Amino acid sequence: MKVENEKTRYSDIELKEFKELLLDKLSSAKEELNALATSLSSPNANGTDDTAGTYKTLEDGSATLEKEQINQLAARQKKFIEQLEAALVRIENKTYGICRETGKLIPKERLRAVPHTTLTMEAKLKQ
Repeated sequence: MKVENEKTRYSDIELKEFKELLLDKLSSAKEELNALATSLSSPNANGTDDTAGTYKTLEDGSATLEKEQINQLAARQKKFIEQLEAALVRIENKTYGICRETGKLIPKERLRAVPHTTLTMEAKLKQ
């Protein structure tokens, strides 16, 4: 009776499929980051320049809060882009899809849902 060896890494064909998925996500993420950067650099376009001074303070506070939220979104987006780029490096190194905790292959379904992950659900739930 022959014991079938458990797969220790994804094949080059499978890695190519994941690379295409990652590149697509990376492109979308960079577009979104550019949109956030554009919205941060553009002046307040609410057309409130001619309103009474009593509303100016409220507008300034609202604009500041909005800029803070956009900055937070941009920071998260940058982190996401870094994670996607790190996943592309793992593809080149042929270590993509291997859990950094257990050493087991991360299931394809999980990688399709979260292509930048480095953990199996088993390891993630232990955190």
